[in-house]
Amino acid sequence: MKRRMIVLMAAAVPAAAALLVPVAANAVSTTGGAPAATTCAAVPVSPPSGAVVESVTAAANAGGTITFPLDPLFGPTAPIADVPAWCDITVTITHPGANDHVKIKLSLPTDPKKWSGRFQATGGSAYRAGDLGDPSPALVAAVKGGYVGGATDAGVGPNAADASWGLTADGQTNTPLLTNFATRSVHDLAVVGKDVANRFYHRTVSYSYFNGCSTGGRQGYAEAQEYPADFDGILANAPGIEWNRFEIATLWSQAVFNEEKVAPSKCELDAFTAAAVKACDTLDGVKDGVIDNPQSCTWDARRLVGTKVACGDQEITIDKATADAVNKIWAGPTTTHGKKLWYGQNKGSDFSSIAVPGTPFLVPALWVKYFVTKDPSFDSTKLTYASFERLFRSATRQYDDIIGTNDPNLSEFARSGGKLLSWHGQSDQLIPTQGTVDYRERVNRVHGGNKRVDNFYRLFLLPGVTHCANGSTAPVVSDVAALDALTKWVEKGQAPATLPAASADGKTTRDICRYPMVARYTGHGDTASAVNYRCVTA
Repeated sequence: MKRRMIVLMAAAVPAAAALLVPVAANAVSTTGGAPAATTCAAVPVSPPSGAVVESVTAAANAGGTITFPLDPLFGPTAPIADVPAWCDITVTITHPGANDHVKIKLSLPTDPKKWSGRFQATGGSAYRAGDLGDPSPALVAAVKGGYVGGATDAGVGPNAADASWGLTADGQTNTPLLTNFATRSVHDLAVVGKDVANRFYHRTVSYSYFNGCSTGGRQGYAEAQEYPADFDGILANAPGIEWNRFEIATLWSQAVFNEEKVAPSKCELDAFTAAAVKACDTLDGVKDGVIDNPQSCTWDARRLVGTKVACGDQEITIDKATADAVNKIWAGPTTTHGKKLWYGQNKGSDFSSIAVPGTPFLVPALWVKYFVTKDPSFDSTKLTYASFERLFRSATRQYDDIIGTNDPNLSEFARSGGKLLSWHGQSDQLIPTQGTVDYRERVNRVHGGNKRVDNFYRLFLLPGVTHCANGSTAPVVSDVAALDALTKWVEKGQAPATLPAASADGKTTRDICRYPMVARYTGHGDTASAVNYRCVTA
């Protein structure tokens, strides 16, 4: 058998030395047998099917209050206190013929008594398949929660704003890396993560979970569809399913601005948002500055025509062309003949990410450059209605089978006993909530309706909540609360009828009802208190 040299780093002390040991091509071993759980050292790793382990390293972490470096794309992360000491084990694998090098990082509480027996794989964001930072907020949070945490970079690197890996040197789609990013890498993470945990603690993982939002949400849905036995429970929020449709749809505003010959300022766009919220705020019976369900808001942007908007030292009068453009963005992209292609931006959500004249949102712009057109110089600011339609159809034709993540048949996941818990904000400014609702309704049709689907998949829609709850002032479901609901469902059979939500200051609470039910004020007591609401059929 061909043999190779693998570097194993045991980092129990700062000056730990690297050991060069001969091992079989499909395994990694250490001298002296498996390490004790209280020792942070590399362990033997069994590779996933079709992969080879290249290296395993280990690094010890003291715990305490953990701070994180500033993320250049997503901003600051709050420190996490009272974190137990943990061990980071990084496994690098490759898929022969793919020319890839995939890093998988596992963070394990060093003290076995701090481990609950659970494994939690974490997802990514934009073009980052997972956060392997040193330290990683997602993995540190998992360790504090008593989990073994895991993440993968899918072999595409750590930069969420870089999609250049999508093209090979000869200008073709890098299909192996795209396959990693779309589906394969989280499956590999599940296999390797559970194997490392089992070997590190000398006992078997009791329950395995996935936790992600946005790209991470899409990864969770992909697992339920493609690898239904990997996880007992999946928490997948604001999921980027229907990747091609929603990604290209977020470029619709550029075509609208060009065709309608308008370039509205932020002041004007904010005025439309504020007016829509004011008009539709009380449709749910409560005045709280939130549109409970954007689909019920029929307010027409043309009602703002002639209104004067203060913008710095200027005063702008809203014109009909701008109002028409806003209506088109809310309605969503269509063909040149008016046939609906996908859902539009939620009324009440902020325009400043995907509706800035001359500045397309980065993630879809990169998708178009490096995948759809394979032309890094492609300029999304020049789109017309006709070229948008061609782009939309090209994207779905080329990549739906790889990264569409839209298969409504979850029979294998249901049979395996898996539970999928998902929430999506009704003021999500990046991924239209209705795309997730559309998927849920298709699952209902395949599996016989809401009641049957609720046995294994529950969806919750959060009024006023933005993408992945970033910057939300409306009541938000915390990651801790959502994971708690999921573990009770998986481990105790207690399916969540509601999820607890609270505003950042704790002054407003809601119990978010499972789809298709909604929370409605009883007419008595404080409108800011969850106890004065009940779930009703919408």
